[in-house]
Amino acid sequence: MNLMYWKKLLKWSPKSKLKQNQFKFIEGSITNIRTKKVDDLELDYIWRTDPLLCALDATVPIEISIKHFINQETDDLKFPVPWSEKFAIETKEGKHIGNCMYYDIDMINQEAEVGIMIGDKNYWDKGYGCDALNTLVDYIFEFTNIHRLYLHTLLTNKRAQNSFKKSGFKKVKEVRKEGMNFMFMEIKKNLEKT
Repeated sequence: MNLMYWKKLLKWSPKSKLKQNQFKFIEGSITNIRTKKVDDLELDYIWRTDPLLCALDATVPIEISIKHFINQETDDLKFPVPWSEKFAIETKEGKHIGNCMYYDIDMINQEAEVGIMIGDKNYWDKGYGCDALNTLVDYIFEFTNIHRLYLHTLLTNKRAQNSFKKSGFKKVKEVRKEGMNFMFMEIKKNLEKT
């Protein structure tokens, strides 16, 4: 079978400039986001066991050993699923300070959910999260066929809501999930520019 057949079958478009498993490095104003690496996992473990970070993320701290966590996450990095893409957030000096991702990718409805966490508290309230989210959103809208991004943030997390609002997300409605109250927010690609 020829290349044109596969492009048609996979609904390839010229916008698909980057391959799914290709290492990505995307520059923002004060942050860079890049494909996650095994070297990131030790910090990820620290953040995923931090009660404050987990409370803000509406999760519970993980209770597995660091060795088990690294083995499990290494497999996830080696064999990524097509409905999720994970990134590390770095300062311009290359310091890993958090993570962001888009997931539940729905190519039929051209939408996905986004998530972000600045794990290093020394970088809170300094614009790093907003810049990383802007960088992620710009990347998704430019290099994928996704036209709508959404997120859920705890109703009580006003700091996150303000940051998401600065990035162009609009409040849609309050929702209840898994016994907790969230603000559902979204941003849509400006199709008039494309």
